[in-house]
Amino acid sequence: MNQVTILAAAAGSSPSPLAPNPWEMGVVLISFAVLFYIVWKFVVPMFEKTFAERTEAIEGGIAKAEKAQAEATAALEEYKQQLVDARTEANRIREEARSEGAQILADLKEKAAAEAARITEQAHVQIEAERQAAVVSLRSEVGSLATTLASRIVGESLNDDARSARVVDRFLADLEGNAAQSAGASN
Repeated sequence: MNQVTILAAAAGSSPSPLAPNPWEMGVVLISFAVLFYIVWKFVVPMFEKTFAERTEAIEGGIAKAEKAQAEATAALEEYKQQLVDARTEANRIREEARSEGAQILADLKEKAAAEAARITEQAHVQIEAERQAAVVSLRSEVGSLATTLASRIVGESLNDDARSARVVDRFLADLEGNAAQSAGASN
C-alpha cells in the first residue's frame, strides 16, 4: 500500500498546472536564500567599497579642485597687487627722475649762466685793458705825428717833451670834446 496506493491516489487526482510543487518551491527558496546570503556577504561589500572609493575620489577631486581654485585666486590677487605696486613704484621712479632731471637742468643752466657771466666779465676786462693800451699807443703815435706835423707847419723844432705833451693833450682833449658833442647831438 505504500507506493502503489500513493501512486493510485496521485493518479486519481491530477495536479493543477498552475499550482506550484511544494518541493520545488522549497528548493528554489533555499537556493534563493543561499544566493542572497552569498551576494549580501561578499558582493554587496565589494560594491559598497567600490562606491565608497569612487565617492571619496570624486569628493577628494572636488576638494583638490576647490583648493587649487582658491590657490589660483590667491595667486591672481597677489599678482594683481604686485602689478599695482610695480606700477606705483614705476610712477614714483619716473617722477623722481623728472624731478632730478629738472634739478640737474636748472643746475646746469645756473652754471652756464655763471660761466657766461664770468667769461663776459673777463672779456670786458680784457677789452678795457686793450682799449687802454690802444689809447696809450694812439696818444703816443698821435702826439708824435702831431709834433712832427706842427714842427713842419711852424717851421721850428718842437722837441721839448713837456711842451709837445701839452700840445698833444690839448689837441686830444679838443677831439674828445668834439666827439662827445657829436654823440650828444645825435642822441
